[in-house]
Amino acid sequence: MPIYEYECQSCQEVIEKWQSLAEQPLTTCPSCSGALKKIISQSSFQLKGGGWYADGYSGSGSAPKCTSSSADSSTSSSPAAAPSCGKAGSCGCC
Repeated sequence: MPIYEYECQSCQEVIEKWQSLAEQPLTTCPSCSGALKKIISQSSFQLKGGGWYADGYSGSGSAPKCTSSSADSSTSSSPAAAPSCGKAGSCGCC
């Protein structure tokens, strides 16, 4: 069951409550009977080390490298060669 946090609008007390997803949210403060507002707090869930995020979504090393550079094409008298990445300038490396 998730832990929900509520803040009283009158006394600013923060209340933590274990509730199932089917339960209705709390509406009144147990201390002063003021209106409660559900607040969003930082989760303790963290992705550390290697794994699916670092291996599948980091983007490092997954994009093909462009071997053609704009500096080489400006000094050459021949027309610029197509980049090896195949994206024709839309990848940011050309």
